Amino acid sequence: MASPYQNSCQIFSAHEIDSLRKGGAILRDCLAHVAALVRPGITTIELDRAAESFIRKRGGKSAFKGYHNYPATLCTSINDVCVHGIPGKEVLKEGDIIALDCGVLFGDLYTDACITVPVGKISRNAEMLLSATAEALVAGLSKVRAGARTGDISSAIHETLLERGFDAMRQLTGHGLGDGLHQFPEIPNVGKAGSGSVIPLHTIIAIEPISTAGSTKIKEDDDGWTLRTGDGAFSAHFEHTVLVTEEGGEILA
Repeated sequence: MASPYQNSCQIFSAHEIDSLRKGGAILRDCLAHVAALVRPGITTIELDRAAESFIRKRGGKSAFKGYHNYPATLCTSINDVCVHGIPGKEVLKEGDIIALDCGVLFGDLYTDACITVPVGKISRNAEMLLSATAEALVAGLSKVRAGARTGDISSAIHETLLERGFDAMRQLTGHGLGDGLHQFPEIPNVGKAGSGSVIPLHTIIAIEPISTAGSTKIKEDDDGWTLRTGDGAFSAHFEHTVLVTEEGGEILA
């Protein structure tokens, strides 16, 4: 069933926020667990199985598996893959970077988060890309508060990436979530401060800078899911699910 919140922000009750906090805790712990398994020689399907087992044991459900027929619990996006890399037999190698994107359904509410981690020793440029993208997420989070506009977040993300010599993938955005995995508002990673939708108190948003060390164009693989940078440059992805408060944002996952 589609979420009704495609043109307006969903506002959450205290009970729902408590449930979202619990689901977010499962997701945070899951990503930490899976990130600790990342090493040269492991396959992405092994990481996916670990994530699915962890979420199930904690009483949650995978938000991604079955979503528009997506086949896995994680998106495992390696090197030039921006988003939606499907776990499989691919073996991680020294020098790779991998984005671990995951969602949890708990109490009929969704949370969504991503981290990008190194596989063994990575290049200096890859280190800088990961650092810049993580900093862009922090910059975006700093603009969150009731009454802010989505463009405030977008502008902070993009300016941070540009200052560090990188760019944002324009076609890929953050979003609202709650009853559905993707809801209003859309939160682009490029934008103008003071523009966009007003973000109300007690809504939930996913902020997710997706960066590139090269082209901002995207290529889609034949699987219909995997999206890559147009020139093969590395891409990084960090994401938090955030509760909007009067003072700022509370990170849920």
